[in-house]
Amino acid sequence: MIDRLKTLNNSVWVGLGIGLLIPAIFCSIAWYIIHHVAYLTKADLLYIGGIAINAYTMQTFFKYNKENIGRGILAATFLCAFVFFAYKVF
Repeated sequence: MIDRLKTLNNSVWVGLGIGLLIPAIFCSIAWYIIHHVAYLTKADLLYIGGIAINAYTMQTFFKYNKENIGRGILAATFLCAFVFFAYKVF
């Protein structure tokens, strides 16, 4: 796993792709849980957990000196947070 991280191209676009893919996976799991567990029908904050996974991912890439990938993940995190905010407000 570490070798694959080292071979990734240090690009903001790669980070943006990773930063959008990981929350999409975890937010789809959260969506499934919210719609299939009656007790959690009002638990929209599970989506925040899906977005917060990016913080750990970003930390991992900064640890291996992939700053541009980390910046892309940070940009994707802000984009996902904006989408969540728009979902809650509108």
